[in-house]
Amino acid sequence: MREARKRRPRLFRRSRRPPREPGAPSRAGRNLPAAIGVGVGLMILVLGGLLFFPLAFVALVTVLGVLGVLEVSRALAVRRIGMPLVPAVAASVALPFAAYYGGAESLAFASVFSFLALLLWRSLDPAPGAPRAVMAGAFTLLWVPFMLSFAMLLLQLPGGYLLIATLLLLVVANDTFGYLIGVLFGKHPMAPKISPKKSWEGFAGSVGGAMVIGVLCAVFLLNQPFWVGLVLAVAIVAAATAGDLAESMIKRELGVKDMGTMLPGHGGVMDRLDSVVFASPMAFLLSATLVPGLI
Repeated sequence: MREARKRRPRLFRRSRRPPREPGAPSRAGRNLPAAIGVGVGLMILVLGGLLFFPLAFVALVTVLGVLGVLEVSRALAVRRIGMPLVPAVAASVALPFAAYYGGAESLAFASVFSFLALLLWRSLDPAPGAPRAVMAGAFTLLWVPFMLSFAMLLLQLPGGYLLIATLLLLVVANDTFGYLIGVLFGKHPMAPKISPKKSWEGFAGSVGGAMVIGVLCAVFLLNQPFWVGLVLAVAIVAAATAGDLAESMIKRELGVKDMGTMLPGHGGVMDRLDSVVFASPMAFLLSATLVPGLI
């Protein structure tokens, strides 16, 4: 009788692992159905505005930039670092529209005036900590609205909306393939002290998946040779990964898990923009120098 109990098949033994509740985070720490739903919804809004209403696309990117600046401001407040919020928000609105209507020169002038406004606004405030506040504001403007404005410079190029669509598809491919391969096969962390869940296997998946998407976009959207898609894919994945790691480093230094909670399954707006803000200047750089005649 005892031997029969010992030889009881595993099939009939009770599992000690409790079932995962619906909506609970996956192995990678995300609520996957919510993340997919929000991601698809954002992509439809962005691509719809980009293809049919360019000014609406500019407005949407501007709103996301403003929300990102507000999230960074709240995260900095955890360490008692306050930025001049009024000029920072005003600059977040001005920079993308300056780039869209006036090009690179207007963006440069708007950036200079924005930094001067930050400095003047804070100098009139008698509260202590002026240097830290000005530096925090300048850093936030450079990180979020200034780098996002490079997408507006791309939009002004002939056929630039196709390159922005390619940029967004490559960023989505980077996130999607990196997440899937990282969850299934990730064993070697890229930067364990900054982002323990990001692995070299996931990075390889991002590069491979983005290469496929890049070749398809180059041939069917941009009317370019296939190697252009490979160059874009590798460069955009490298920039997007650097942006992701940079935001993870900032969050770790500030002691916050996510920049916000606005997007279910993703965190805050900056948790979605972290890749785009680094990838946009890279795409503009490639279109202007490394791959002449891309558009």
